[in-house]
Amino acid sequence: MTDKDNANWSGPLSDIRVLDLTRVLAGPAAALALADLGAEVIKVEPPGGGDETRSFPPFRDGESHYYLAVNRGKKSIVIDLKTERGVELVKQLVASCDVLIENYRPGVMDRLGLGYAELSAINPKLIYCSISGFGQYGPLRDRPSFDIVLQALSGAMSVNGSAGGEPTKLGIPLGDLVGGINGPIGILAALHERHATGKGRHIDVSLLDGMIGMLGYLAQLSFFTGEDPVPQGSQHPNLVPYGSFAASDGAIIIACLTNNFWGRICRALGLEDYELDPRYNSLEQRRERRDEVNAIIEGVTASKTVAELEAILNEHQVPNAPILGVGEALAQPQVVARNMVVNTPHTTLGEVPIVNRSIQFSDATQSAPTPPPTLGEHTDAVLSSTLGLSAAQIAELKHSGVIG
Repeated sequence: MTDKDNANWSGPLSDIRVLDLTRVLAGPAAALALADLGAEVIKVEPPGGGDETRSFPPFRDGESHYYLAVNRGKKSIVIDLKTERGVELVKQLVASCDVLIENYRPGVMDRLGLGYAELSAINPKLIYCSISGFGQYGPLRDRPSFDIVLQALSGAMSVNGSAGGEPTKLGIPLGDLVGGINGPIGILAALHERHATGKGRHIDVSLLDGMIGMLGYLAQLSFFTGEDPVPQGSQHPNLVPYGSFAASDGAIIIACLTNNFWGRICRALGLEDYELDPRYNSLEQRRERRDEVNAIIEGVTASKTVAELEAILNEHQVPNAPILGVGEALAQPQVVARNMVVNTPHTTLGEVPIVNRSIQFSDATQSAPTPPPTLGEHTDAVLSSTLGLSAAQIAELKHSGVIG
């Protein structure tokens, strides 16, 4: 029986070791994706407080919700990179690692003696992923960056918000999380390439580049029309009806992507006369008469409950959804059926719920993710098993403040 035949399979990256020199969100999210796929991820944290997010409230028994959210499945070791011996320990670890991820500002790793040129000389197969707000070159290279800054500079904020209102930032920190998407894509591609070349590569992930890429059809719309798309609330700039519609006890999302769905919506809501009406039976006509179409739809939905609307829209195969809060979303039957929330035995918190891996494999079951580590929880074990240090050597390093 192979690992893939039982519930103890770690994942497709179980033979990959990652050195995680990241903090806060963009970098940790990238390392998290690899941990979810089974990689051994060794997170290096500074002495004292560790990753800054360990200090972000609210807390439970001293543990931050923020840190727990993006560090499951990792090992935590504490090394002081401001010491020569600390840097030397990292270099020793690099020799046995496949991937290194860092999200310091450009130039910091070079100043520490841990830049790509120096580390690739130690391990030519090393895949080194740098994640930063603006990338390794360009006029904004050295500027600090946070999620809201990237949303503003990418144009994403300009299209988010109520129609006619002020632009607002996305509730989900996509400006940072895009690093957790593009970083792993680049790393996996480089791992594939390494099979042929035997060599590693430096990956330059700019969060602004990622957000520009996320504009998708909105960028092309600007190219075509020469105009900036504007906030539409929950509506679509070109598709109608598409968005939130009032119900008698709340609101429901209805999405009409093609004329096929327009017919289904009309039949579901008893609006058969409008299905072939030349004023409304094409995408262009409905877009031009957006307010009329929305008023027609809401004239029916406002008299029915959300549950009633779900039932009739589902019966006619119309894309729809109630607008759930986060707690409701996590508890809904589909999420429960997919096992997307699991309990894990945290060292200090006991059983704690965490979000599960978002990628599943139909022919295999991965073992449950390990809990987010406490600060330095694995320092001794990693230095002993990976570098072969003795208990006396580890104790001396602790005494000198190099590790914790």
